[in-house]
Amino acid sequence: MAKLVILNQGMTGRAHELTVDRTTVGRVEDNTFHIPDASVSSHHCEVHLRGSDILIRDLNSTNGTFINNDKIAEAVLKPGQTLRLGQVELKLESGTETAPGGPGGGTTPSTTTTSKPRQVDATLVIPRGVSLDQLEKGGQSKGLASATAFSKKKDKTNMVFIIIGVVVAIVIVGLLLTAFFKVGSH
Repeated sequence: MAKLVILNQGMTGRAHELTVDRTTVGRVEDNTFHIPDASVSSHHCEVHLRGSDILIRDLNSTNGTFINNDKIAEAVLKPGQTLRLGQVELKLESGTETAPGGPGGGTTPSTTTTSKPRQVDATLVIPRGVSLDQLEKGGQSKGLASATAFSKKKDKTNMVFIIIGVVVAIVIVGLLLTAFFKVGSH
């Protein structure tokens, strides 16, 4: 039986067997395959069993659905390919693979039982954000022609508005003081 296995650290090995014609995948609990991750949309995609094909259909998700890093609206997922929903990566494992500990192995990654050598998984963990220091440094890419293209720019427009605001505030305070002293002298 084909199944989707999560590859991300912290959820590694969590799997869902594809036993029905239509499986919904998303962040909220009413999905057939519930993935509680902020980068996954509430109703992210559908998985359809079409004979021997497994069709993935994006449900207008915010962060997109990707097969082997190609963004898709609808496409066939083949065994061994990586499906990415937001920042969560999953691998489709076919029925020729079994998990240690018996069927539906639960929380441990699957190993193949075929005689073919298994391809090494080179999963890239995508960070959830960048720090202010990284933004100010302009990225870590060495080999770009100009690292200054990403450097922090000075915002002169904001400075002009601040100066104008201070001047207007001083004028208003001066007018109020002048009016106050004129009323007080009468």
